[in-house]
Amino acid sequence: MQTDHSGQDVQKLHVEEGGENPGRGTWASKKEYILSTIGYAVGLGNIWRFPYLAYKNGGGAFLIPYFVMLVLAGIPLFFLESALGQFCSQGPVHVWGAVPILQGVGVAMVLVTLMVSIYYNVIIAYSLYYMLASFQSPLPWSTCVEWADSHCSTSPKEYCNVSGLLVANWTQENISCPSSSKIRVPVQSPSEQYWDHVTLQRSASIEETGPVVWHLALCLLLSSILVAAALIKGIKSSGKVVYFTATFPYVVLVVLLIRGVTLEGARDGMELYVGSRSNLTKLTEAQVWKDAATQTFYSLSVGWGGVVTLASYSKFHNNVLKDAFVVTLTNAGTSVLAGCAIFSILGHMAHVYKMPVEDVVKEGFGLAFIAYADALSKLPVSSLWSFLFFFMLLTVGLDSQFGGIAFTSKHATLTMTASGFLYLLGLPCVTQAGIYWVTLIDQFVASWVLLILALLEILGVVYIYGGNRFIMDAEMMLGQKNTSYWFWWRVCWFFISPGVILVILIWSLLTFTPPTYGTVHYPVWALALGWCMVAFILLWIPAIAAWKLIKAQGNAAERVKSLCSPSEKWHPYLDVHRGECYSEVDCGRGKNHSKRTTPEPDVNVISSSWL
Repeated sequence: MQTDHSGQDVQKLHVEEGGENPGRGTWASKKEYILSTIGYAVGLGNIWRFPYLAYKNGGGAFLIPYFVMLVLAGIPLFFLESALGQFCSQGPVHVWGAVPILQGVGVAMVLVTLMVSIYYNVIIAYSLYYMLASFQSPLPWSTCVEWADSHCSTSPKEYCNVSGLLVANWTQENISCPSSSKIRVPVQSPSEQYWDHVTLQRSASIEETGPVVWHLALCLLLSSILVAAALIKGIKSSGKVVYFTATFPYVVLVVLLIRGVTLEGARDGMELYVGSRSNLTKLTEAQVWKDAATQTFYSLSVGWGGVVTLASYSKFHNNVLKDAFVVTLTNAGTSVLAGCAIFSILGHMAHVYKMPVEDVVKEGFGLAFIAYADALSKLPVSSLWSFLFFFMLLTVGLDSQFGGIAFTSKHATLTMTASGFLYLLGLPCVTQAGIYWVTLIDQFVASWVLLILALLEILGVVYIYGGNRFIMDAEMMLGQKNTSYWFWWRVCWFFISPGVILVILIWSLLTFTPPTYGTVHYPVWALALGWCMVAFILLWIPAIAAWKLIKAQGNAAERVKSLCSPSEKWHPYLDVHRGECYSEVDCGRGKNHSKRTTPEPDVNVISSSWL
């Protein structure tokens, strides 16, 4: 089919025989892309972070600001990132050919993903360890055994002050004890002591590094091997893996929900989550809206670069808008489903311990590996439920890593090298002080740094590249649309989304407090190191901009203007998709973009359905 005109017939042959983009790689099917993107967006934060924030911010009342932020900022930003990646078929660095002066934002996104992948790998290692420990019956954290100290107990301890003497078994000796004489002694559950003394072998502070915890180091090695094995052939291998890893968590969540709601006391947990005990007065607090927006960005992985990368492997005429709705709404639904499953179990746990549900829930790692582990140990056939739960955490963690470390089939060696590099960087996080390092990275890197990158991203695309120009690019993929079709997206991209992010960013900085792990405070040098990590990421933005300005030609104004205009390499990846505007002269420098016509799409490169 070799011809003399534009080589388009040659291109069509490649489409038929090797996918639309054989040189870079294309998803084998729409299902693989949808499942991979859902798997990347749905992560560990949906399982433990969302339920905790719901509890902290009024239970079911938290769902109102969460869905408001999802509509006003989450979906518009997710659509924008997906469209950018699909249009040029490039990753988060090269996609900034649209606005060369902001290419440092892409580099910063890669660095954020790299640093988060370090501790995310460690969390996967925790899940692996608990999953393997679940083969024991009874579960090792169900009772206080040789590794426990005197503070370990499966029930609250109360002493009675009788004439100056503390009597422990006063109920058994038929001694009446007035409330004023009862003294409750703080205790730790077996699951909490197992987490500190066995799993982590935690030291007193970050300054006491201690040796490597070898069972965690081996689990970390296994998690790195799993990630590398799934990505060794690029999207062709990871796309097959996600058929299982993206769907299995939903099976476990549904099973846990069915089992949870049948447990005694489950109603108390559900009442707090979506019932009459929801505190609607919380909606008047700015902190609630800040937490809702932060959770939206965190769970959708906006600003990380992974969304751009996964979309870059889609076919050019894929309906990216429909995909954005499918993924974002599935992500939100998963959070709500996880909350129902978890709160029902926590209600049962509160019933067993005879305490309010509010006192059972803990934040972050404590919720997953202490409260959940404790609750699971009280279920019938506890080993099976525990194995399924931590296997679920493993699969959602692996799915998110697949999006963070994505290379084409030509880069199998690079994939193995990156996985090995992440393993070595993760070793300090599996020492006896490892949990302090994990918390430090999480608090400084995976928080408001993402807000800065998301803000620069939307400002760069909408106000420098041009929101109308971006919409015309999107129409090359989606087909011509009328003005009313884009009205809502224009309002969000130009005003609402950047405004929301800016307000949240300023609020986050004004209310910033140094991170702690429980009651353990970080020394000054550790906090300084956290700020150095932030600076290392963000400094690439002005550094690359300055370097490009130095290399550019002309006076200062001409250099800035040229770097705020699309580069000559900014266009659809394949010639057949470039149309009139991008075929000869770059739109930003030559022809009038508004007069561009969209080419008639080739039937060979249009996905026939969204699933």
